[in-house]
Amino acid sequence: MTTQQIIAFCVIGLMMAVFIWDRFRYDVVACCALVLAVATGIVPPEKAFSGFSDDIVIIVGSALIVSAGVARSGIVDAAIKRFFPNLNTFHTQLALLTIAVALLSAFIKNIGALAIMMPVAFQFARKSGASPSKYLMPMSFAALLGGLMTEIGTSPNIVVSRLRQEMTGTSFTMFDFTPIGAILTVVGITFLLFFHRLVPSRTKQVQAIEDVVEIKNYTSEVAITDQSPLLERALSDLVKLGDGEVIATAVLRGGTRMAPFPDLTLRPDDIVMLEGPSAAIDRIVSQGKLKLSGKPLTKDGQPDTNIISLEAIISQQSSLAGLSAKELALSYTRGVNILAVSRRGERLKERLGSLTLGVGDVLLLQGSRASLAALLQDFGLLPLAQREVMLGTRRRAVIPLLILALAMATTAVGLAPVAVAFFAAALGMVVFRAIPLTDIYKSVDGPILVMLAALIPVSDSLRTSGGSDLIAGWLGAVAMNLPAWGALGLILVSAMAVTPFLNNAATVLVMAPIAASFATSLGFRPEAFLMAVAIGAGCDFLTPVGHQCNTLVFGPGGYRFSDYPRLGLPLSALIILVSVPALLLVWPVK
Repeated sequence: MTTQQIIAFCVIGLMMAVFIWDRFRYDVVACCALVLAVATGIVPPEKAFSGFSDDIVIIVGSALIVSAGVARSGIVDAAIKRFFPNLNTFHTQLALLTIAVALLSAFIKNIGALAIMMPVAFQFARKSGASPSKYLMPMSFAALLGGLMTEIGTSPNIVVSRLRQEMTGTSFTMFDFTPIGAILTVVGITFLLFFHRLVPSRTKQVQAIEDVVEIKNYTSEVAITDQSPLLERALSDLVKLGDGEVIATAVLRGGTRMAPFPDLTLRPDDIVMLEGPSAAIDRIVSQGKLKLSGKPLTKDGQPDTNIISLEAIISQQSSLAGLSAKELALSYTRGVNILAVSRRGERLKERLGSLTLGVGDVLLLQGSRASLAALLQDFGLLPLAQREVMLGTRRRAVIPLLILALAMATTAVGLAPVAVAFFAAALGMVVFRAIPLTDIYKSVDGPILVMLAALIPVSDSLRTSGGSDLIAGWLGAVAMNLPAWGALGLILVSAMAVTPFLNNAATVLVMAPIAASFATSLGFRPEAFLMAVAIGAGCDFLTPVGHQCNTLVFGPGGYRFSDYPRLGLPLSALIILVSVPALLLVWPVK
């Protein structure tokens, strides 16, 4: 071993040890490793920040924006409720998510499939009371497994197919991967469903104060419109859309106040008073096509598309205390609607227009940024938190899914690389206002992207120093004395071990020629060995950095670096045990 190779192994080993120690945040550890690598000379200074322009960083950042756009639309959640209305238990929810992600990953890029279903996982987490971390890691692993089933499901399969054509003149076809991939997917998802308890319950590590502050008892009014699917249906059907987080406190019909019995039939123009969190009320409004209180806000005679919602507290100095919304007439004088009111420790029974506001009341206000800023200043209101409030904001329903479908279609037919397609999709979310400009950078998990950008040149030092070639030589020497199943298992394990330090496509480029050459030298056909490399490179269950899917859920799931082996190590062992005999059966080496 050369000095450069020794240093590269030491730096990477030290970095992994500190990751597992988990005393410092992951992005800080990655940046320290980068500085150490530059200082020791294994990463040239001019390459130190090359990771910030790497495709992986662009893909993960863009996928987070696309996922946020899909989440805002609410269309996936509505589809789940329509076709799977009775998914109320954690096990059935996890089964649906992992199976759906795996099947989607077979035909579209696995990170795209994961981005589609992540918003549903967060919705299920709120519904069941479980931590999102209990869903996200199994979903990521299911996406990796599902990608094994077809040639286009994951990058290692595409690269292996190309290498086989260069070596033998014949590439793998679209469904040559399906027998092995389907077996591993079924076995893997079964494992995830039975051993999900190995996944710890976590909260997001980088948690802003606005994520902690939550008002759970907003009172709001919604009107039944002629276009509502809830028309002539029972009040209980309306409340169900809130997933148990919202209650109806009264129904107003004309001048009559009616008790909110579950079997009460809803009529046009009925006013339903709801109490619950703003996000749950928003789901009822958007899916039930209901109308919130207040007049439509316009700009130059046209509906204002730049409307936001904001939470504010009435302070001791506020001139709003002691007045009612009807007396203030904010809709006409200020262009602001009061959508909901929360009063600590009290259930509000009056209509919002007649309610006398008091000090400490929390108001959910709707208006343009300029009008809301002026209102806060003029009336002495204190903004509660700079967080996104969906209730009363404008959403595009189908556009986010169309944008995502177009991006995945262009990658499937080879019109554009994944990074370009997803970057364009993220830009499309902004251009078509599927996500507001102000929320773009909130959707991007900065620490995750910094960690990735710092790790890329550090991990690449293993290749540039010749360390990966050294490993390849060791493997070749050991495999010469092994039977077919042993050599195949060694290749598979080696590919799994190398993937966290190289990206999965690079692992294939390094390992596939080695696998094919000593398979030939041992008198074996190379197909099973090439497949083993693709499986090993596509199944990184041990770290959050070996595959974009694992990285995508790392921040939102609040995981620690050491959480991945807890579920991933036994799953990796199971994949190895199943893969070797399955490969020998489907792709005989003689």
